[in-house]
Amino acid sequence: MNEYILFMHDDAVDPSIADDVARWEQYLSKLRASGQFDGGSSIGPGVLARRDGTIVPAPSHVNGYIRVRAESLEAAQRFLAGNPNYDAGGTVEVRELLHSSTQAA
Repeated sequence: MNEYILFMHDDAVDPSIADDVARWEQYLSKLRASGQFDGGSSIGPGVLARRDGTIVPAPSHVNGYIRVRAESLEAAQRFLAGNPNYDAGGTVEVRELLHSSTQAA
């Protein structure tokens, strides 16, 4: 089974839906029940840092993420159903998490 991350973008057409706590609780309960939910969080402000000392504010278009497991990218997209940000007309970016056999311990 592969791992995927869903990034919620801050572009919902209807923020009242995207920010509805009850909708998020219902959605997260459904994800937990699937047995394929590996967590997630809101994302706050940050910075982009370079080794040369350059530090600038990070773009704020991504405001949360959810990690799930699925057989394929297409199967991971089923987790869009019921996502309050998606239902509110916002963007949810679905990406596979790639694991290298040379990862540092």
